[in-house]
Amino acid sequence: MSQTTQLGSAQTVAEPASLTRARSGDPEAFAVLYRRHHLLVYRYLLHRSHDRHLAEDLTQEVFLRAWRGIGSFVWQGTDLSAWLMTIARNLYLDEMTRSRTRRETAVAEPERTAAHGTAYDTPALRALDAVEARETLRRALRTLNPQQRHCIDLRYFGELTPEETARTMGRTTGAVKGLTHRALRQLRGTVRQVPA
Repeated sequence: MSQTTQLGSAQTVAEPASLTRARSGDPEAFAVLYRRHHLLVYRYLLHRSHDRHLAEDLTQEVFLRAWRGIGSFVWQGTDLSAWLMTIARNLYLDEMTRSRTRRETAVAEPERTAAHGTAYDTPALRALDAVEARETLRRALRTLNPQQRHCIDLRYFGELTPEETARTMGRTTGAVKGLTHRALRQLRGTVRQVPA
């Protein structure tokens, strides 16, 4: 259980006992950390990749790397999830760089009708619109600074609450809400500027 010590006017959160034991090589203590953070990491990777198998594989790799590096982890008073999410984000970006394969959305073939020439299937048009919308969003996300992009990733792709996002980023809930608000305002402005 964490303890809080008072140093002047600032409060410092003591390192959780399970983390201390895991850093000294205790596999059972690391298993506790795994159970506590596994779902958070998996959800984040699933929402980034939209691929359950890839998310499962990357989640296992995150914890394998965390196990290998836990001995050098330095406690700074913030939740371990911030470190794990950084590993997850970097692994996902590495995977996307390595794969170099375009993920394509299948679009139905146009139907031929005698009365109207060529009529396009409504689901196909919706799929095409979705692809265009995702690309517009990707371009807009690139305009955010790294902190804003990380915040939006956690809040909307990782489906974290403002409180979970704050713990992960090592910020206050108010700071996360402000960061989210500014990022969304910038995204709206960017999307409005995209030519139709």
